Order: sequence, then C-alpha cells, then structure tokens
Amino acid sequence: MQILIVEDEQSIADNIVYALKLDGFSPTHCLLGEAAIAMLKSTPMDLVILDVGLPDMNGFEVCKAIREFSDVPIIFLTARDHEIDRVVGLEIGGDDYVTKPFSPRELVARVKVILKRVHKPIIDKTLGHPVPHINTQSQPPANTSLFLSDDAKKQIHYQGTLLNLTRYEYGLLKTLLSQPERVFSREQLMTAVWSDNCGSFDRAVDTHIKGLRAKLKQIEPDFDPIKTHRGLGYSLSITHD
Repeated sequence: MQILIVEDEQSIADNIVYALKLDGFSPTHCLLGEAAIAMLKSTPMDLVILDVGLPDMNGFEVCKAIREFSDVPIIFLTARDHEIDRVVGLEIGGDDYVTKPFSPRELVARVKVILKRVHKPIIDKTLGHPVPHINTQSQPPANTSLFLSDDAKKQIHYQGTLLNLTRYEYGLLKTLLSQPERVFSREQLMTAVWSDNCGSFDRAVDTHIKGLRAKLKQIEPDFDPIKTHRGLGYSLSITHD
C-alpha cells in the first residue's frame, strides 16, 4: 500500500520510511504541505502520515485542504501533547495522533490498525457476527423520513440534500439510523464505527457527533435530530417533534 509521509525533519522521515518498508509498504516522502496536497491530487495514496509543524503551512491546514477532495486516512505527528490539539485534529478529519518522540514500529502498528478498519468487512460488534452479504445493486435506498440512506454508494441525504460526511460521521449516522430513537452509548458507537478503538481518544465520538450536528444544522438550523442523553449516549429522531 502507498503511504505518504509529510515531514520536514529528514532523520524522522528516514526512520519512518525504513520501518514502513520492512512491513511491505511503499512510502513516499514530502517535505512541505503544499507539495503533499499537489501529490495527493494526482497520485492516490492509502494513508497519510502528516507532521503538524511544517515550515510552509500548519499540518491542520494541510488536513483541511486534503479533506476538500479526499477521505484518505491521516495520522498526525506532533511535538505537542495537549488535549486541544488532539481534539482539533479529530474535528477536522484526522484518524489518529502520535506525539514525538515515538517508536517507528508503534507508528507502523497504528498504520496497520487504520488500514484494517478501512478495508476489512463491516462487523456488527453488538451482535458479534459479520453482517450478511447483500447484493447492494438491487437494494433501493433506505428511506427513513428525514433521511435517505444509500448503502451501495455510502451516502446519506438529509431532507433531500446530500451530506458531505467523513468516514466516521457516516458510520455514526448510519449506526444511529439503524435503530431510530434507540439510545446508543459512546462505547457502543465507538465499537460499531471504529471497529478497533485502541488508537482512538475518549472524546472521539463526541467530537465527530459535534461535526455531524454542524452539517445537519447547515440544512435546518432550528432542528437537531441527534439527541444527547446525559450519562447515557445519543439517539436519532427521524421525524420532527
């Protein structure tokens, strides 16, 4: 698989490249954010390892620019270990966050975990068995009043408008839509959407719910179909109260 490394410190990049090659990956190295953005527009990558402290632009800004045209998984590298940085990274579409100094082998392990999430079949952890295969070409989109979900295209419409969702926002909304009005705990949502949560943060669910709510409110500012149940979790209303 193709891995793009965006890191201005050559020694760090060399160590990451070496560790990735040992596990059979094909790494490509960029020194600057602008070059990384241009490369991703022309060359498909399976994952991006992105340093936050780049000389030409902030790594968070690079991530925002990438998210305008790509949903490629992104792991942030940073010398800062503050919760606000982790939250910001998750809010703008990052998948994981590694603090310097770090073990290249641990980083490769995180790469494997994220790629496994992206490429493995969807597992219903609540039921404890794989979801049966469905011929999605013959499946009509599921209509649930305010929402229209098309599993084949991995798209959800809200009040007739196609939502531009990240992978995790789509997973959360799809899970909530599966049983309207049911209260899902944060742990249940994490298990259903993230599959393996060893590299995720405690506030990951809340962070992505916040982003999902913001996108829904852009369509109808005065109505929030996602209900917060304090100490319990979240539920979804598919009709106006």
